[in-house]
Amino acid sequence: MSVRRAGPADYEAVTSLGRELDHELPPPPAHVGPFDTEDRDVRAILESELAFVAEDDDGAVTGYALVRRRDARAAMLADVYVVPGARGSGVAPRLMRAVTAALREEGIETVDLAVAASSAIARSFVARWGFRDEVIVMKATVELLEERLGRVESGSFGSIHLQSDDISAVEEAVRQFVPRLPGGSRGSLVAPPRNGWIAVYDDVCDRDPEMLRRLARELSDRMGAVTLLLGVEQDDVVRMTLFERGRIVDEYLSVPEYHGPLPPGDVVGLQANPRVIHRLTGADPDVIRSTARTATSPADLPPARELLAALANAMHVAGAEHGWSDAPELEGAVRISR
Repeated sequence: MSVRRAGPADYEAVTSLGRELDHELPPPPAHVGPFDTEDRDVRAILESELAFVAEDDDGAVTGYALVRRRDARAAMLADVYVVPGARGSGVAPRLMRAVTAALREEGIETVDLAVAASSAIARSFVARWGFRDEVIVMKATVELLEERLGRVESGSFGSIHLQSDDISAVEEAVRQFVPRLPGGSRGSLVAPPRNGWIAVYDDVCDRDPEMLRRLARELSDRMGAVTLLLGVEQDDVVRMTLFERGRIVDEYLSVPEYHGPLPPGDVVGLQANPRVIHRLTGADPDVIRSTARTATSPADLPPARELLAALANAMHVAGAEHGWSDAPELEGAVRISR
């Protein structure tokens, strides 16, 4: 087997293999654009860019590599392909060694390539050569974007509940951590104790479930208290996270795979544990078991706000049905401005 520089005379051989490659791989990421294996892209590279072919002992082309220059110091590996019968015999590495030698000779320092995220085998293969993820291109249909963005714009809210009667200590903890949150907020509200729980509402966290989770964890760690996060996401699902001394001890999402597929173990991990909840909140395990149900679709469960209210009631928590925008004006509540 030998590797040599390719030119216009190799057009037919390269495009023939290119058609085989097209059948094996999914389309390239949208930002890369289609690679025309039968016309101007291949012709242009063979005429003026860097191209190499591998040949067997009979002179048949068994693989090729095509490279485009991006600028004086960077290039893109447009294509590298080896026929199935020649794989595992070192053809691809030898093609790449020829590529790197030519790139070094021209003073090119970096080379990139596009690999479909779904092509785990290809990603693993080129990672062994030294390629690493640098830019992740995410793709969605316009229809899905319209649907999800419509949900995100409204319907998400949440609150944090600390198992404490010391409102001054909670207020101090909130004042310490809230300034770390992003700007643009109208502040926080710390509600006085009800049923042994102090509620915390925050404008930023009300709109961002991940920020709500971060604030709950930090308050639990600072206070050393059992801390409960309760919220509705996109008006579809209910999330509950229970912290003890800053550590998550139980978590619940009414539709575990709402945000995307999960490993089976993670799905189970998002189902409420009645015994843990009973130990930390005193809630009746049977009531939690019947209330904190999960499903594959929001349509298979009660409305999210109704489910949230039932779950909060089971744990004797008041005020969880409110977000910042409609937080109750309670006597003794402390407002904290940014």
